[in-house]
Amino acid sequence: MHALELPPAPLQPLSLHWLQHGGVEAAILRLDLIDPLISGNKWFKLRHHLLQAGNSKAPGLISLGGNHSNHLHALAAAGKRFGFATAGLLRGHAQDTPTVRDLQALGMELHWLGYGGYRARNEPGFWEPWQAHYPGWHCIPEGGGGLAGAQGCALILQQARSQIATLGWSDYDSWWLAAGTGTTLAGLVMAEAGAHTVHGALAVPRDHGVAETVAALAGGQGYQLHDACRGGFGTFDDELLAFVAHCEQHTGVPLEALYTGKALMALREQVEAGLFAPGTRLIFVHTGGLQGRRGYL
Repeated sequence: MHALELPPAPLQPLSLHWLQHGGVEAAILRLDLIDPLISGNKWFKLRHHLLQAGNSKAPGLISLGGNHSNHLHALAAAGKRFGFATAGLLRGHAQDTPTVRDLQALGMELHWLGYGGYRARNEPGFWEPWQAHYPGWHCIPEGGGGLAGAQGCALILQQARSQIATLGWSDYDSWWLAAGTGTTLAGLVMAEAGAHTVHGALAVPRDHGVAETVAALAGGQGYQLHDACRGGFGTFDDELLAFVAHCEQHTGVPLEALYTGKALMALREQVEAGLFAPGTRLIFVHTGGLQGRRGYL
């Protein structure tokens, strides 16, 4: 599928006063700009799954998410574009949200599992009835996770490296990005192989298994995890929303609060705490997901 080859996401200088005050040079990798529908890191997570589905001639793709899910939104769009049927297994009970309306318009079949049914997604045998219902379909873990998702995310490294010289940099020191499942983080750690540290800002609580996921996929070296969830997954507060609005005003870069906004706020905390030596060059990954802003704006 040559159509799965992406144009490079722009790597742009990121200028905010607290970065400059801390002596940190930063650039932002704008994965939000690579595609209007299959946006951000979701494209990279899906790439290998789409290739596997194509190679096995699977008639459809099935995965899980919530009623504002960036992953399901990207999957539904990819299915429509590349000729796969799609089905989504959703957390909770039927709700009408902008994302759900898009999923339906893109042709995705929706199944609402309730909350107990969704919690069972990691139990043995969860997929068996769905594989019987959709024979031959390619099943994708929640959020596009797993090894295939991480391998796709390893390609993000190439996107940045090909543009480093445009910043006047000869190299960089580390990465910073939001971590929801840990798949994108693991992909970058795998690609870096210890050459540069990857910092993951946890958009979910510590007990959501990100550390275990990254360790299983990429080992225990080459990255650091930082708390950034501000009370829980899918939560935000007035201070966070004000911070996001301030950053958007000063950079012109649209952000969403639940992942990229939390990651940027956690970066400010660590810069002000002196985590980075003056002169550090840092790549911040904008992981996309802007369609999800409709859930709270």
